[in-house]
Amino acid sequence: MSAMTSASGVAGAPSASTVESERVVPLRHPVRWTIAIVIAFVAFAAAWDIATNHRYHWEVVLEYLFNPQIMSGAALTVGLTVIAMAVGITLGTVLAIMRLSANPILSVLARTYIWFFRGTPVLVQLFFWYNIAALYPVIVLGLPFGGPGVVLGSANVLIAPLTAALLGLSLNEAAYMAEIIRSGISAVDRGQYDAARALGMNGRLLMSRIVLPQAMRVIIPPTGNEIISMLKGTSLVSVLAISDLLYSAQIIYSGNYQVIPLLIVASLWYLAMTSVLSYFQGKIERRYGRGFEATRTHSSRWLGRKKAA
Repeated sequence: MSAMTSASGVAGAPSASTVESERVVPLRHPVRWTIAIVIAFVAFAAAWDIATNHRYHWEVVLEYLFNPQIMSGAALTVGLTVIAMAVGITLGTVLAIMRLSANPILSVLARTYIWFFRGTPVLVQLFFWYNIAALYPVIVLGLPFGGPGVVLGSANVLIAPLTAALLGLSLNEAAYMAEIIRSGISAVDRGQYDAARALGMNGRLLMSRIVLPQAMRVIIPPTGNEIISMLKGTSLVSVLAISDLLYSAQIIYSGNYQVIPLLIVASLWYLAMTSVLSYFQGKIERRYGRGFEATRTHSSRWLGRKKAA
């Protein structure tokens, strides 16, 4: 019996020649490599043409790349982005909670706000706030229907072009951030709510300590994209004669008529700033996704061991 077992074991084991003959050979992809080579050649040719075409006036680009007026415009662009996103995220969080509220009045108000500001172009909203004095020459804080109020001042003084730009960008961004935050909150498992309530947490503690920290993994990626979009979207305020990065470039090329080089300067600064934002977005995403990645890796290994068994 032992001899038969030994013989069957030897017979069942794969021989060296069998293993050698069954070696996996990777598939060849000649079409894929051909397409990649063609694309690389076209990209190189385009880059070479851009670098050697004297009509781009690269010497002018280098001359104005760190021009004080350009640097000032870039700083204002960053400032507009930071303030607009801070207001947008804060107001968007409030709107998201209202949107998910069981109170129908709060939910309808949030839905109406999101519907209106997402449904109208941000450029139209900027013009609206810029010309708000045509509707309300004097800003009054008080009760509706002719009740008593406090006169804050002239709309032309209170809502200057910079204020109009911040209002337009911030209020529009709040509508988008409300939907992003709402989707993140909705992604949290309902069992987390039940566990928090079983521990005696009220609504504020539940939202601040349980729901929002877990929702950040879903919220961070689209929020990073919104910040990058906001950075580029601030160029719209140039229509209000605000000296952001684009308007500063326009002021310079209106005097020296070097339109293309100055637009390249503005584009390079936008690219540099968005690259920095993308870098930090990636780091934040990895930080908030550490627990999820570890759980997913553990689950994959467990499933692999189960299949092997």
